Amino acid sequence: MRLILGIETSCDETAAAVVDEDLRVLSSVVESSIDVHRAFGGVVPELAGRAHVATLGPVVARALEGAGRDVRDPGVVAVAVTSGPGLVGSLLVGLSAAKAYSLVWGVPLVGVNHLEGHLFAPLLERPDLTWPLLTLLVSGGHSIFVLQSGPGEYRVLGETIDDAAGEAYDKVARYLGLGYPGGPEIDRLAALGDPHALRLPVSMTGEGYDVSFSGLKSALVRAADTHREVPLADVAASFQGAVVEQLTRKLRAALGAFPVAGVALAGGVAANSALRASVAALAEEFSVASYLPSLAMCTDNAAMIAAAGWHRLAAQGASDLSLSADPNWVLA
Repeated sequence: MRLILGIETSCDETAAAVVDEDLRVLSSVVESSIDVHRAFGGVVPELAGRAHVATLGPVVARALEGAGRDVRDPGVVAVAVTSGPGLVGSLLVGLSAAKAYSLVWGVPLVGVNHLEGHLFAPLLERPDLTWPLLTLLVSGGHSIFVLQSGPGEYRVLGETIDDAAGEAYDKVARYLGLGYPGGPEIDRLAALGDPHALRLPVSMTGEGYDVSFSGLKSALVRAADTHREVPLADVAASFQGAVVEQLTRKLRAALGAFPVAGVALAGGVAANSALRASVAALAEEFSVASYLPSLAMCTDNAAMIAAAGWHRLAAQGASDLSLSADPNWVLA
């Protein structure tokens, strides 16, 4: 059985996983430093980098142990690592460690695009997944509509022109005095509120698949200031409803334009209950399969990086040890 070690340190999660060539996850360990950042209302890059330095070694050791291996005899054929996009300091910690493991163990290094890793997450739970696939990748830094004809074969249809959906959630949560991260807090409150309490705009309603959330964020602030009598739960529900409406409109248009076998969610915002329900309803409307990842596969993890690493190793071979971190690496 051939195994690959995946390492992920693009933001505030330190993660390592061991995955076999059939994309079975033998172990997956994630150590988050979110408690360190919560007091600041967002991720502090310097603190995130320090946390990775302190925890990456033990996390890798635990991942290998969970797969019945150890650092002296890892039994892996390659090391896959996120080399972008993300926080440059955090990326460098993971990349430097991956290069060291590659050299010591005498196995290839494989640089992986973090976003492509998210596209592989559904395959880890649904090996029976059918192609082509339309995927909405939504996270704190990205909102991207991707048409996939097969593993690693994709076309970006559209993306955010300003704030990502997750970023908008965090900013609105901060304005409303909620905790960090904002997504889960707003989702929890929204379930108790009326999504029609505030009239908020839905941007980018014309042709194309790009989205925008900065205007919605500003409109929410103005509306909430003007209508202070509106309960907090209704404010949260109105905001979430506008976000989901914009994403759903674009998904519906794409499903009408491209014949696909299924629609999938990926990224941290894929954990949002309203968005999951909306995508499931769209899949039923268009009679296609829906692939909604478990909450563990929505957030950053190294199993998805290992899965993408298998594909990149087969398609392009190993990366050179001169590989550098690319914090702005786009999904082309």
